Amino acid sequence: MTFVDVDNQAVDTISVSVRHEAELVDGTRVLLLNDRGWGSSQGWAATSVADIQETTRAVVGPDEPFGGRSQEDMEADHWASLQQIVQRQGVIVDAAALRQLPHDVVLSQQVLARIGGDSDTEATCGNA
Repeated sequence: MTFVDVDNQAVDTISVSVRHEAELVDGTRVLLLNDRGWGSSQGWAATSVADIQETTRAVVGPDEPFGGRSQEDMEADHWASLQQIVQRQGVIVDAAALRQLPHDVVLSQQVLARIGGDSDTEATCGNA
């Protein structure tokens, strides 16, 4: 699950921060990434809930290949890294299991207000 919030008070350009978490069976959440976000010179009114969700999923990874690495290499490293983060917090999970979890992207009320979104559409399921 990834939460998206407005990163600054500028009203004319998009700037968001994202917090990526894994939700455990008991409903508790484990922080995966909190150092991500993105911005655009595009105005809030010119974007949509779907656009923000799609970009957010890309921002939390896996990254695009570089330096002769394949997409498969990047994906394997990404999921192994998230597995290590979760395990450091005391949760034992397989990287393949993490990869299969649904990836909801939840937009804050502040983001929804800026794009004129409907709170009924604030989350969309799909795998990262």
